[in-house]
Formats: sequence, C-alpha cells, structure tokens
Amino acid sequence: MSTAPVPAEETANSTEELTEPDAVPAGSVREEYENLTDLVRKYRFAYYQEDEPLVSDAEFDELFRRLEEIEALHPELVANDSPTQEVGGEVSAAFAAVEHLQRMYSLEDVFSLEELEAWITKAEAGVSKLGDTAQLAWLTELKIDGLAVNLLYRDGKLVRAATRGDGTTGEDITHNVLTIKEIPTELTGTGFPPEVEIRGEVFIPSKAFAEFNEALIEAGKAPLANPRNAAAGSIRQKDPAETAKRPLRMFVHGIGAREGLETLSQSQTYAVLEQWGLPVSPYFEVLRGLPEILAFIQRYGEQRHNLMHEIDGIVVKVDDLATQRALGYTSRVPRWAVAYKYPPEEVHTRLLDIRVQVGRTGRVTPFGVLEPVKVAGSTVARATLHNQDVVKAKGVLIGDVVVLRKAGDVIPEIVGPVMALRKGREGELREFVMPTVCPSCGTELAPSKEGDIDIRCPNSRSCPIQLTERVAHLAGRGAFDIEALGGEAAVALTDPAEPRPGPLVSESELFSLTAADLEHVRILREKRSKGVGTGVFELVPYFWTKATAKTPSKPTATTNKLFDELTKAKTQPLWRVLVALSIRHVGPRASRALATAFGTMDGIRNASEEDLAHVDGVGPTIAAALKEWFAEDWHVEIIDRWAAAGVRMEDERDESMPRTLEGLTIVVTGSLPNFSRDEAKEAILLRGGKAAGSVSKNTSYVVAGESAGTKLDKAEQLGIPVLDEDGFRELLANGPASAAEATPTPTPTESEEAAE
Repeated sequence: MSTAPVPAEETANSTEELTEPDAVPAGSVREEYENLTDLVRKYRFAYYQEDEPLVSDAEFDELFRRLEEIEALHPELVANDSPTQEVGGEVSAAFAAVEHLQRMYSLEDVFSLEELEAWITKAEAGVSKLGDTAQLAWLTELKIDGLAVNLLYRDGKLVRAATRGDGTTGEDITHNVLTIKEIPTELTGTGFPPEVEIRGEVFIPSKAFAEFNEALIEAGKAPLANPRNAAAGSIRQKDPAETAKRPLRMFVHGIGAREGLETLSQSQTYAVLEQWGLPVSPYFEVLRGLPEILAFIQRYGEQRHNLMHEIDGIVVKVDDLATQRALGYTSRVPRWAVAYKYPPEEVHTRLLDIRVQVGRTGRVTPFGVLEPVKVAGSTVARATLHNQDVVKAKGVLIGDVVVLRKAGDVIPEIVGPVMALRKGREGELREFVMPTVCPSCGTELAPSKEGDIDIRCPNSRSCPIQLTERVAHLAGRGAFDIEALGGEAAVALTDPAEPRPGPLVSESELFSLTAADLEHVRILREKRSKGVGTGVFELVPYFWTKATAKTPSKPTATTNKLFDELTKAKTQPLWRVLVALSIRHVGPRASRALATAFGTMDGIRNASEEDLAHVDGVGPTIAAALKEWFAEDWHVEIIDRWAAAGVRMEDERDESMPRTLEGLTIVVTGSLPNFSRDEAKEAILLRGGKAAGSVSKNTSYVVAGESAGTKLDKAEQLGIPVLDEDGFRELLANGPASAAEATPTPTPTESEEAAE
C-alpha cells in the first residue's frame, strides 16, 4: 500500500461511509483506538493475505496515521501487538501559430519499476555500443504536472513564448507569459547565444491553488478543477490581465535551439540557466545507477502531495550532452530520457446509480453516478462506463462500493466493484438495465448497423439532447470557437420545455438569431448564498437582465458578446465549418484534408465516395459517413441556411497555382527546417498531389528531413526517389522533371547509416 498523504477531510468523509456505522464511536479515546486497531488489522489482512482490499490506499493510510497520532498523544495505550509495531507489507483557437526553432519532443512513459529498469538497461547498452564504458550519470527530476512552454530569447531578450502544440508548431502565448513575474524579459550575465530556446513547465503551486480556489468560492464563483487544468487554462486566456490574476510560476528544464552554448552536461546547463536569471527547479539530483534512481522515486512518491507543485512522475535523463546527441531521437521521443509515471491514484466510493447520456451523434453511453470523492486533485461525481458490454464485463452493480481510478487528466474510470463489501448487502444491489428508448425523446434505440456494440437514438433531427450537444460542439474551439456559447447557453437555446422553451429547433437557425428571439428564454438556476447552493431553484432570464422598477430588461453583456462572436464565426475557414456540422467520424484532421483537397462545401458534397476516400487522412469509413450525411435533406438545409446568413463555405484558392504534382503520391517524413508537416501536406494537395502517410510501391517520392526513420529506410529498399527540402521545393515549383535533377542519390555509407 502507498503511504501517499491524502487530505483529512476527503478520507474522513469516505471512511465514514465505507466502514461499519459504529466503527468510530463518539466515546472515549480508548474506544476509538481499539476500534482503529481492529480496522487496520482487518484491512491489512484483506490487502496482503486475501489480495482483496476493502478500502483504497489513501483511506487505509489515513486510518493508520490516526492510529499513530493517538499513540503519540497517549503512549499508555500502545500495546506490543499494535499494528504500528507489526511488520506487515510495506505501507507507503485564438492564438497565432508559431514554429519552434527546434522540435519539442514528448517523453517515453514507463509505468512500473521493472519497465524503468529495462529502459535504463537498454540505454546503457546503447551507450556501450558507442564505445563508452563509463558509468552513466543520470539527471533525475520531478515531472511537473503543468503546461509545457518554449521561451525564445534573441540577444538575451524574450521575444516569444509558445505552447508545445504538436511539437513543431505551438500557440503564441507571449503576452500571457509576460505576466509571470519570475520569467525574465531579459537574461542576466553573459555567454548566452544570439538565439536560444528555453523549455520549461508553467504551473500553479499547490498552496496558491488552494488559496485561489477559496477566494473564488468566497466570491460566489465556481472553483477551478485542478492545478494542471488551471495552469493550462490561465496561460490560454485571451486577456493577459486575466492571466495576471492567476498565481502562475515556471521552472525551466531544457534547451532547444542553442548554437554557441558551450556546456557539457544537463546539470551544467541548469547552472548556466540559473546564472541567466531563469527559474530552475530545486527538485533534481545527478545520480549514478538504478538503485539511486529508485531511491529518488520512492522518496518523492512518499512526498508528492507535500511538494511545492503537483507531479505525475519522475523524469530520468542522461546528464552528458554528447551522449544525448549520440543516442538521438526516435520520431517521437528522445532515446536518452524517460518518464516514470506513478501508479494511477485510486479511491473507493459508492456507485449510486448508472444512467445514460445521449451524444451529438445519437450514441447512448452509460455513466456511473458516484458519491462525490476527491481523486487526483479533483472531485469526481461521475465516470464513463462506455457501453452496456463494459458494464457487464466490469461486474458492477448499482449500490456497489467501487474502485475509482483517475490518472492525471484521464477521464475517471470505474475499475470494478470491491467484492468483499457486497457480503450481507446483496439485497440492496441491483443490475443495470440498458434503456430501450431514448431518455430525451422516447425514440426506440438501436445499433446504427448490424454488429455495432453501441446503440443510438436514430431521431437525430428532433431529439432535444442531440441538438443541445451539437450546438455546444459547434461552438467549441475546434469548430467555430464561439466563446460566449458554452454548455449552459446551449441548453438555454435548445431546451423545449415549457414555460422556458429555447428558440432553436435546429442548428440551422443559429446564425439567424436576434436579440428579440432570446428575450423570453428562462433557465432553472439554484439560488446561492456566499457561493454555496441553497437547494432552491428559480426560473431566471438567461440572455436578458432582470427587469426592475427602475431598469427595463435588456440583453446582457454576454449576450451582446455572443452576437459579436457569431459574426466572427461566419469568417472561419471551411475546415472549421465541417467540424461544426457534427458529421460522424469527421474531426479536425479529416476536415483540414477535405477543405484542402476540394476547397468548397459544394465540392465536398458533390464528390464521389471514391474521390473522398482517396483524400489522405479520409479513407472509406469517413467517405461513407460524408455521403450518408449529405443524403439527408435537413442536413443540407443547415448548410444552405448558414450560407444564406453569411457563413463562409469556401476557402480562397490561388487558381494560378500550377498543378505540378498531378497524379503523384508523396510521403513526407522527418522534420523539415521551413515546413511543418501540415504545411508540407497542404503544399502537395494544392498542387494536385496526394500526401500519403506510408511508403509503398505506389509512392512517387519521399521527402526526408531530420530524424526521418523507418519510412526513409523503406524508400531506399524499394528504390523510391528521396528528396531533401531543396529537392521538395523544386518538385513543388516545376514538377518531376526538375526534381529528378535534385534527387539526392544516397552513397553506400549513407544507406548503411539509414539502415542502422
């Protein structure tokens, strides 16, 4: 069992629910001590001997600490057979896109100490092959649960800050980062290169997060979910003044582009960064060998909730920079660094009910309604159960005590029931029965086709909840990005219930709304007192202010902003309009590919299923979904009405663009200095070519950049022409004839290196 500490109020609540009603009587300290002793023994035996834990690690730890506390205060109670003396098991959208000068990689994750040992053994073997037999030094540090940020300094001055994004392209967040006081706008000291990228993590300290949330609650506002989400949300605020209100900090932990910086190790680099006035984490050590690394992991695993900030693991890096360069990278991760992830945090809580929700495409999904419990930094009251087969496979019954797991930002998961706690309660439990009709509109549910596991509500057009979900989706960042149209506003616009019906019966009407349409919309809202719900609900205007004796009702500031945002949304590019339509399987990637390939909504609508399927990133499943969607008259009505309201239905295209790549299939692999992966694909598509994701005998050319990997190997094996960036530019401009002249012919040495 882990000894990770847990907030007392969390454990007290859940322990009171899950133990016997008279487990901790309100009598004397001696009675409490004796009862605790029995409970600890019972839970320890179930955990170690029966392999069937009755409570979560966190709950057990709290009971055990309470036992120790009583013994410290009342040593006369301590018996020789106290559990504290026994040896049992060990208890322990709105931002500019910017290109990074050097790619920001992810880290390879391992989830057990055995996996970590295997990774280190492999890395050491790789170093031995390089001829270095010295014992490696490992810089070992905490993996901050925050937001990765890249700082670009030119001549010592901060000129840009960006999120990691896809590793090549990030979001420009310079104005928001400038509000973080400890990030210097100008480096101190000397020796910094003319241009240098500093990588790090923005976070909110745990104590500051708690204090900030308390202030929000006192002000009658909803608290933030967890430090990581709060940091990410803060750094992406459109108004830097709002970001400045958040208690953000940053620790730097690496360098990207660094030409001219002469340091020999990661730890020496940290010392230099500190001399330049940059904030370096105090939580790192240079260690030698696996035993020291394991000791570090254990130490911080026990302290993880007492640190300055939240962590989700430990990062282990080769300290020597020359060795880092020699080990290199895969297409995704460095071969010289790894992240050990602590086991997911788990708690036990009561499964109060299993209900279903209907999504925007009609999919009906069961979810568990839980007795609220705090896990992984946030309070969880519901968790997905995916489908009826998953419910059956997990064996959970309504009323069960269940194991709830939440690792970082992953959706909370019900792992399964605590079987031992069913004994004597069988009559209180009941099985979940999947409904046969839609809970929103009453339509009979069915799979969309034979063999589907998921069942759906086929009443897409008139099902109120599907409409609500579609409206909420189309306003999201990946679609129209309508900031003033959130989930509650979507409900207000679409809820058909009297006496507060919303004005929308179809999303086709969204861009035709007027302020007058919203005047009489009401929504049920709970009255609050000092930020706390009273349990009393009232119907209140949602889009207009309440009228008073002195002031007539009028549109709220948020409503005025909504109409401004709707006007802006009309100018969004075609791919965002496609995402907003909620076509099954059609997400941002496919939408970008379709918009680039066809340029107009009519072009996509009129394309054959075969032509759609041939678009790279689309394929037969998405092509079929598109044709099925466009076959519905009411779907076409959405497009027509949006177009009539001024929504952009085509992208501006350069008709003079030469079709130099007509009939060619091109694969781009590795990092190109002046093209992101998306830019390279778009350049190919605009010139009539096909941008493929894999190399085959039908591939015409492979464009290979840095860290090209196995696709380059396969191209050489098949004898497919390989181009560098200059050759790619020639191909784009003048077609295959000029590219043949620019095609590099690999020497035997180059081929051998590629094969390795």
